[in-house]
Amino acid sequence: MDTIASLFSFITTPVSWVIVQFHAVYGAIFGPDTGWAWGLSIVSLVILIRICLIPLFVKQIKATRAMQTLQPEMKKIQERYKNDKQRQSEEMMKLYKESGTNPLSSCLPILAQSPFFFALYHVLNGIASGQTIGVINESLLESARKAHIFGAPLAAKFKDSADTIHALGASVTDVRVVTVIMIVLMSASQFYTQRQLMTKNVDTTVKTPFMQQQKMLMYVFPIMFAVFGINFPVGVLVYWLTTNVWTMGQQMYVIHNNPTPGSKAQAAYLERLTKHVTHHGKVSRRSEKTIVKAIVAKGRDRNEAERKFINSLTKAGLAAQSDGSVEKSSAQAAMETEDGTATTTATAARRQQPKRQSKSQRQAGTAKQADDALSLEKSDAPQDAKPAAAQQSQKPGSVTRSKAQSGQRKGGPQRPKSPSKK
Repeated sequence: MDTIASLFSFITTPVSWVIVQFHAVYGAIFGPDTGWAWGLSIVSLVILIRICLIPLFVKQIKATRAMQTLQPEMKKIQERYKNDKQRQSEEMMKLYKESGTNPLSSCLPILAQSPFFFALYHVLNGIASGQTIGVINESLLESARKAHIFGAPLAAKFKDSADTIHALGASVTDVRVVTVIMIVLMSASQFYTQRQLMTKNVDTTVKTPFMQQQKMLMYVFPIMFAVFGINFPVGVLVYWLTTNVWTMGQQMYVIHNNPTPGSKAQAAYLERLTKHVTHHGKVSRRSEKTIVKAIVAKGRDRNEAERKFINSLTKAGLAAQSDGSVEKSSAQAAMETEDGTATTTATAARRQQPKRQSKSQRQAGTAKQADDALSLEKSDAPQDAKPAAAQQSQKPGSVTRSKAQSGQRKGGPQRPKSPSKK
């Protein structure tokens, strides 16, 4: 570790200068020899570096998503040229060049902050050995050696001997307890960050070797931090724990506001966006318009969550536009009343639907309709439809029956009367 840190000794002066400047500010508040002054100086160094690395972080996100998009094509190339590794590599490089994707872009933030990490290690190692380094002079060196964080000196390590720790004015128990707690927190934060990425912000519709590699790194990185952490000074552990917490918070923000298409985070985001748009009737933020614009441009290639979002807008009488905005649909505009009161399409459809009836109610209604139809036929029948012979025979005061009523035929031979059985 010392050999690697010496390779970045050319930036120890800038790093030590930044720490000294922050120490001057915090020393005036907490005291120059306190662990708060030196510890917060290291934390502020991390924050400053990570703010400068935000453009690289954005580039890392874009590169990671581009790699996820290319995974199906990469899998086809691997299957097509599985017996020809050289041709496989050539086709992969050709695919990267055509898509403008660089696999190393996802590692840019880590690679960019590595020099600062090793330079800080070099500075703290010089403090532990009692040597001035960079802009840290004798007085600052003595102040830094007196600084303790929860009883552990900044320059102390887990594997330091008892004599070295006693020379820094601390006990072995304090140093090892503090370092173990910080190593555990550092590994846990790294594991949670990677797990959050794999469980929430990965396209679950595509199963590729890239996802298996990410799952493996989810367990490898925390183990690496735990193994190498016992060789780091307390000040370096403060640095690395701070940068892990920053990465975790930064990733949570990105997953919440700009999730990967097809992921669980996107489904949750579009559900929140649906509630916001249907309540306010418009898209407020620029990032939301960018996402809506991308969904509209996909057309039939939308995933399930995106189709559900578009359908929810349609039911609410809204329509997503190609520029990312949301406007009232033509059907909704036509249903506006004269006083400006809006009635959504879903509400109108619900109003037009008949109330569902039970089986007994439907049977009673059918019987009633049949009775009404029969009454209507009787009332519509003409009063003069009776036969003329019947009208002539049925005179007022007459009790004789017509031939049809007496059983006699109207034409032809008559039926003989049966004899009486008296």
